[in-house]
Amino acid sequence: MPELPEVEVTKQGISPHLVDQTVRDLVIRNASLRWPVPDICKNIIGQTIKQVRRRAKYLLIDTDAGITIVHLGMSGSLRILPANTPVEKHDHIDLVLENGRVLRYNDPRRFGAWLWYELPEEAHPLLIKLGPEPLSDDFNPQQLQAALANKKKAIKLCLMDNHIVVGVGNIYANEALFAAGIHPQAAAGNIDIERLTILVSEVKQILAQAIKQGGTTLKDFTNADGKPGYFAQKLHVYGRGGENCTECGNLLSEIKLGQRTTVFCGLCQTR
Repeated sequence: MPELPEVEVTKQGISPHLVDQTVRDLVIRNASLRWPVPDICKNIIGQTIKQVRRRAKYLLIDTDAGITIVHLGMSGSLRILPANTPVEKHDHIDLVLENGRVLRYNDPRRFGAWLWYELPEEAHPLLIKLGPEPLSDDFNPQQLQAALANKKKAIKLCLMDNHIVVGVGNIYANEALFAAGIHPQAAAGNIDIERLTILVSEVKQILAQAIKQGGTTLKDFTNADGKPGYFAQKLHVYGRGGENCTECGNLLSEIKLGQRTTVFCGLCQTR
């Protein structure tokens, strides 16, 4: 599934092509996504796009009339193309611009979403309970300590909980915990402020580095310009179960935690 860096890279890729452009049409070829694409999405037709933002893993396309909320799901991608580009399989939605270009949404598995909302996005059911952005000042050791207080749940599961902090998915949770030397199964409420300070710092650094390098190469993800991400070569634990630790040489362990693959070093990462 595309994680926060991939979504941020997508936002950065499409934003220059959308901002200040007027929408000529919205072509919905297949409305059967995670939730049926509502006809009200066509309210964007005739509107000028003010900005493109990201909240957690949601992309928000702002106009004066309302907001288009896009989620890439597990396999979704957005491309900027000439409007006459032939349609391919799984090209479900086109946002057609007056300048002759189109924002095309492709989603083989159809777990993504394309929605419309007219109130402030903070009130939308999908967004109202989200935690702080990990790259913002709102995500800090004190905030994290308060959110984890008395929690016996594994720290990795808490790090992936969007009520605590948004956008830290499986890949980057594995990597941040390794970098911080924290065992993924450690009880979240037992981790002291010193170690949480290191963890917060590592989350920020790893996500920022991933964004800078173009997102992680995943089989279902390409950037808005069609180029794959380049951060996969830097991964220390994710996808490396049974291989040698890059720090100590110990064999990396692989377990299922919250039904997600979790890889860690039993020597470098402590409870």
